[in-house]
Amino acid sequence: MSSRGEISNARGLLAEKIAGEITLSSNPGDTLRKWRRNFAITQTDLSNHMGISPSVISDYESGRRKSPGIMIISKIIDALLRIDEGRGCNVLRAYEDMWGDILGIDSICSVCEYQDPIPLWDVAKKLDAEIIFGRTDITIWGYTVIDSLKAIVEMLPDHFQKIYGRSTARALIFTGVHTGKSPMVAVRVSNLKPGAVILQGIVPDQVDPIAKKIAEVENIPLLTTYFSVDEISLALSKG
Repeated sequence: MSSRGEISNARGLLAEKIAGEITLSSNPGDTLRKWRRNFAITQTDLSNHMGISPSVISDYESGRRKSPGIMIISKIIDALLRIDEGRGCNVLRAYEDMWGDILGIDSICSVCEYQDPIPLWDVAKKLDAEIIFGRTDITIWGYTVIDSLKAIVEMLPDHFQKIYGRSTARALIFTGVHTGKSPMVAVRVSNLKPGAVILQGIVPDQVDPIAKKIAEVENIPLLTTYFSVDEISLALSKG
């Protein structure tokens, strides 16, 4: 890895990915077990690092113990990452290579991949979003939160192809939006199209007619949410 900043960014993205998969999974125990094994960490090593009994980890993974809350999940993820760091960041390096150049794009706030697809209406409900155009009975495989102003100023044309993570069937959530025109123009000129676009910080009456027209032409569901960026992160982290 070339810098401490890139390590920190990659670590944050990976932690968010793991947390999202566990909290959104229909079987959190199985997902927790999958990630522990991805890191090649035994239940004993993980429990020793956390200062708890191995039986606690076993009970979480088997479902004998109630699914862990977000605070416990955060501690488990931190332990997995710290153990990996002690081993030379092998897993972290692998994911940094997979994500590639998106780690260097400041306008991308976060990227989340779902283990299983979820209906767009579920995301809309969590964000108290209003529909400007399109259907919400489609499914998406993740979301990307993008700082709209930074994207306009800093994002190069080829960068826009990199915001989709593993699948274009995802929601692009543009933050700090004034009318939604610029993000939708960017979507219009891009070869890749998202599953949905959510505009943060405005209400339906503030959406530019051109933004709505582009959504109609491209047949891309367009929604708005007045949640803050922190509220979006919190809402989408809940199962």
